[in-house]
Amino acid sequence: THLHPQTRYLLVVVSRSFADFTPQATFEIKKCDLHRLEEGPPLKAEMTREQGLQYYRTMQTVRRMELKADQLYKQKIIRGFCHLYDGQEACAAGIEAAINRSDHLITAYRAHGYTYTRGVAIKEILAELTGRKGGVAKGKGGSMHMYAPAFYGGNGIVGAQVPLGAGIALACQYQGNNQLCVTLYGDGAANQGQLFESFNMAALWKLPCIFICENNKYGMGTSVERASASTDYYKRGDFIPGLRVDGMDVLCVREATKFAADHCRSGKGPIIMELQTYRYHGHSMSDPGVSYRTREEIQEVRSKNDPISMLKDRLLSNNMASAEELKEIDVAIRKEVEDAAQYATSDPEPPLEELCNHIFYNNPPLEVRGTHPWSKLKSLS
Repeated sequence: THLHPQTRYLLVVVSRSFADFTPQATFEIKKCDLHRLEEGPPLKAEMTREQGLQYYRTMQTVRRMELKADQLYKQKIIRGFCHLYDGQEACAAGIEAAINRSDHLITAYRAHGYTYTRGVAIKEILAELTGRKGGVAKGKGGSMHMYAPAFYGGNGIVGAQVPLGAGIALACQYQGNNQLCVTLYGDGAANQGQLFESFNMAALWKLPCIFICENNKYGMGTSVERASASTDYYKRGDFIPGLRVDGMDVLCVREATKFAADHCRSGKGPIIMELQTYRYHGHSMSDPGVSYRTREEIQEVRSKNDPISMLKDRLLSNNMASAEELKEIDVAIRKEVEDAAQYATSDPEPPLEELCNHIFYNNPPLEVRGTHPWSKLKSLS
């Protein structure tokens, strides 16, 4: 302990300052609108400092990853379709905070955020976007088709994941393992006929399925008012109970999802949640996103309702974290995303002879031209 008195004082201050953070706080959250429910989720939510930092890290990682994808797309390194999730991070973080990793999740094509929260590394996601061997689907799935254990992917066909999700919930019920399936769709898919068929079967069989409409206000370039005769998506299961939730507040989403999960696990059958959220980017990268809405509208949401800023304010104003600490987290995430991008741009593309692999799980049941792994392919370019 031959330290300069000043140094020793600093060490004491640093070690004490961590102990000085509030370990836990209770927050008032917005009341959910209810459909066919006597009562809804609580109006107060508890959050520990650890949870707060974890949610912050998750949302900030998804945000950075999507901004990096935006950049790689503009450099023509990512090709094809690319639908970004920035602005909607509280939905993914809040849902995951309320269910177990062994529960199942299936979503539409805006899937990068969920691929990450379901446990896939950033570099495997970015490498999939750039079509490289090290991608989560070996570079063959791209933006809309990534999968992980208990995660049945992004799905490219509008609304088609909803019957699949009901089927996964049927499997949970059949196996009696107390698991459930979270089935996500957007406001743009909400008028698909197959949704209502799935709702009907799920209600008849009391399937443990949480149907979640991520209402980001625009289906492609069409506002919800122009696309749906009723924009009360949480009521549109008719005979299925529903909740409308502030999808920009991670705690609101978490509490509502917990409520919905308890509903499903107690054998009451399916429930519908509508998360009112917002996307900052256009529908996909080919859509500038400002032809059907104003820049001012986007700025207003960013400045008043950003999910990450709202959580950050809660942490700081309740002395649950310091600004320096959050800055350090930001720097670490930025570095991780940079390294992942480096990997995603230097990893090789899958070789041509792998093009026909993985078409069948085992041997092809019949002769299909060009699908045999041993058929020799030549590049004509």
